Amino acid sequence: MVASPQINLRLEGLTNYPFARLRSLLDGIAPPAGAEPLAMSVGDPQHAAPQLIAEALTESAHLWNRYPPNNGTEDFREATAGWLDRRYGLPAGMIDRANGLLPVSGTREALFLVAQLAVSPRSDGVTPAVCLPNPFYAAYEGAAVMAGAEPVFLDATAETGFLPDLDALSPALLDRTTLFYFCSPSNPQGAVADLAYLQRLIGLARQHGFVLAIDECYAEIYGAAPPAGGLEAAASMDGGALDNLLVFHSLSKRSSAAGLRSGFVAGEPALIADFLRLRAFSAAGMPLPVQAASAALWRDDAHVEENRARYRAKFDLADAELGERPGYVRPAGGFFLWLDLGPEGDGEEAARRLWREAGIRVLPGAYLTRPSADGINRGNRFIRIALVHDEPILATALPRLAECLDQTSRDSRPAAELSLTTSP
Repeated sequence: MVASPQINLRLEGLTNYPFARLRSLLDGIAPPAGAEPLAMSVGDPQHAAPQLIAEALTESAHLWNRYPPNNGTEDFREATAGWLDRRYGLPAGMIDRANGLLPVSGTREALFLVAQLAVSPRSDGVTPAVCLPNPFYAAYEGAAVMAGAEPVFLDATAETGFLPDLDALSPALLDRTTLFYFCSPSNPQGAVADLAYLQRLIGLARQHGFVLAIDECYAEIYGAAPPAGGLEAAASMDGGALDNLLVFHSLSKRSSAAGLRSGFVAGEPALIADFLRLRAFSAAGMPLPVQAASAALWRDDAHVEENRARYRAKFDLADAELGERPGYVRPAGGFFLWLDLGPEGDGEEAARRLWREAGIRVLPGAYLTRPSADGINRGNRFIRIALVHDEPILATALPRLAECLDQTSRDSRPAAELSLTTSP
């Protein structure tokens, strides 16, 4: 007899990953004949990566045979810290080049691992809490569950400006919070926190003694104004101290370099030192050629400006096709549309119909949200649409998407209402 291996029971607390759920939802449904299938469900940048990646990788190809330092090369640290200084107007010396940041192999890995850094059993037996916005990035929930914490979902709806309502957080919750995930611009709503909001959040972290992990991977994709950042907020508080604060940045969206798997974390040097110690046991260092290519990207802003202009043009296309819909909101940042289908809307049904009738894959909003305290999942009436494809593709896809949604609305209206609108 073979005994079954014992698996970590916390895995049972994980839901299926959103894209696995989408595959199950659409399994067996064929897109219409003649329509070019298009995935607008995944935030997978489609712009060509900058040529300087290939150039930097070629120039440093002789380094592939060397193990990289986990704390990054001096060149990488200088390039990323220089970008932070430049982007957020930080005072000289605020970011410690030697001890204030680390390279990470994509921010998802680091955002997951930070829960292992921050969550610890309490001596009073109370379950520690990890706060995260609702909707949320799936890695936040998975990290909280696997660290043995209670994930606490903070509604971020239109009524709260698509950001968690900090006034609604009780002192009892904040006192047992060990980690607070926050994302600005947010995924999927594209909401941007202002400097005052970030300053207040940092103040709460210091008052109640939790780690604040700010995910800023969409910080370079925005409309009218560059979003404020956590380090920028900290610079104007307590003499620029970085206590309790970690920020996460990535090249995946900024530079259309998702395959490079390159990002960094910066913040309080003591937290960075502990994170480095943890990562020495748990994560491989970023290969030296990748660090060299990453440094070249962080030093160059021209390709980012071009990238940002293209996303603005895509939202102009979306405005033209969807802007008259009551649930349409052009986001301040990011490249997603968080489209409200209305009180009777059903994100799963919309996703099925869009795939079956228009050949377009979108993500049901409920796959990124959890029910509120009243038991209602407010993501049910939303779909997330990723505007990542080239403009000519979107110029043909968005009208298909809009027509399918309009037909769905017509089909769901009462017959009496339809007769009134169609009678001469």
